[in-house]
Amino acid sequence: MTPATQTAIQLVGPDQLALTAAKPVPTPGPTQILGKVECVGLCQSDMKLLHQFSGHARKGPVLAHLGAEVLADIASYVPEGRPTVPGHEVVVRVLATGAKVTSVESGKRYLVQADWRDLKTASSNGAFGYNFEGGLQEYVLLDERVTVAKDGTSYLIPVPDDRGASQLALVEPWACVEDAFINRERRTLKKGGITLLVVAPGVKFGLGELAGLDFNLPAKTLALGTDLHGFTPTTLAELKPASVDDLIVVGTDGDLLDQVLPLLAVGGIAVLACAGSRYRRTVRLPVGRVHYGNVRIVGHPGSRPADAYARIPSNGEVRIGDHVHIVGAAGPMGAMATIRLASLGRGLSIEAGDRNGVRVEALRQKAEPVALSRGVQLRCYDATVDSPAAYPDYTMIMVPVPSLVSTAVNASRPKGIINIFAGIAADIWEHIDLDLYIGRSLYLIGTSGSTMDDMNAVLGKVLGNSLDTNLSVAAVSGMAGAILGLQAVKAGTIPGKILVYPELTDLPLLELDALVARFPTLASKLDNGGWSKAAELELLKVAKGK
Repeated sequence: MTPATQTAIQLVGPDQLALTAAKPVPTPGPTQILGKVECVGLCQSDMKLLHQFSGHARKGPVLAHLGAEVLADIASYVPEGRPTVPGHEVVVRVLATGAKVTSVESGKRYLVQADWRDLKTASSNGAFGYNFEGGLQEYVLLDERVTVAKDGTSYLIPVPDDRGASQLALVEPWACVEDAFINRERRTLKKGGITLLVVAPGVKFGLGELAGLDFNLPAKTLALGTDLHGFTPTTLAELKPASVDDLIVVGTDGDLLDQVLPLLAVGGIAVLACAGSRYRRTVRLPVGRVHYGNVRIVGHPGSRPADAYARIPSNGEVRIGDHVHIVGAAGPMGAMATIRLASLGRGLSIEAGDRNGVRVEALRQKAEPVALSRGVQLRCYDATVDSPAAYPDYTMIMVPVPSLVSTAVNASRPKGIINIFAGIAADIWEHIDLDLYIGRSLYLIGTSGSTMDDMNAVLGKVLGNSLDTNLSVAAVSGMAGAILGLQAVKAGTIPGKILVYPELTDLPLLELDALVARFPTLASKLDNGGWSKAAELELLKVAKGK
């Protein structure tokens, strides 16, 4: 029988977490689903929400797909300043469903694809654990009007009973890492979008320079600073921020670029055609929006924008023989990225750096055997005392420090890709040497969250036994230790993922060695010292009420 109240972690304001033992357990309405949360992984993304709270891009109100009347009917919808329940890496078992629910079955287990991209906010989209309550509670309310996409796809992915809850819950963060590499990049004008051509003062530019672009694709073509035939003249005063899908800027006027870059919409591309000139100074670029808004910036020394589009890679995957530098490699997500790349082979060489020597050693022990088995050269190093040995072809930034982007630009080899995985806040800009960026044909890429394809790809690896997501587990907690777990994620004191089992109300935060010391029967259940389904089952048996 489901209780009337439950234990939950609530985020009630910036950097304000509260443990409550009396949060009501909701009764599902006609379109709603009540799930029992089996396991939650804590994530660095939770820290961004914790610090930014109502200012987070995914805490804003939903502006598309569902109307205000529908949203008001969903008790777990908590936008802006309303308290939320964090935790988006979960597996749930459905306990009850409303009469109209058809996408799930009571008694079955499901992963939650947390990124609900139909539900647009001002600068991102709705998400489980953000503007909809997440998994750091014993029971969670979901609504089929939210969890089923416009195309009929359910964001609740069925999973079998023969896998551990931790192994399944960790599919989500591994899927976010997968998405960072396989995200398909747009390389043409957006179909149905808005294109704005901006020609800097004193630059001669004609229609012939636009050869190679299909202007039948955009719904509207505007021009600023030129009266080219076929373009509708406009002014800066008439243009709204985040309204332009393809921003083509001809010339190298840094002040003008600073004025027009805020016009880029989510998923927008800034195409910089230098027309043979140079900026001759650093220029501010919206590096936070590369990650959170899928904004892209690409350039070419010449006058033809099509030549710049041609420089965009098809995706963010590493290339055969790339020398890869991972900055912040030994954090939980950095370790996943390192292990994922080490498993690829492809003649890669990887330098994985982190400023925490203990975490570096933990990463080396996990990733080195994988790299050796795939013929990948891997060097894990302590960034407080050492530095990369070679310039990279591919840089992955796993630390939300904006200056690391400019450092990566300065260090990259020609045709380098710089992957901004860390969640630099969406409103952060950074000064970049654009002459270097364009001259070396560099490309900033970034993704946030994951897609259904990513989730299913990683789940397939797990079910096919080619990936053990438990490799990333370092500590376990019940609800009593969840706040300390979030604080440990923020401080980076634990070298790996932290799992929370909500049904273990009183279990404190314990790293695996300390967990075994507390419950000795777990020792024989670990997999070469690592977390496993057998260890999970034993913990759930021996830790309840202790």
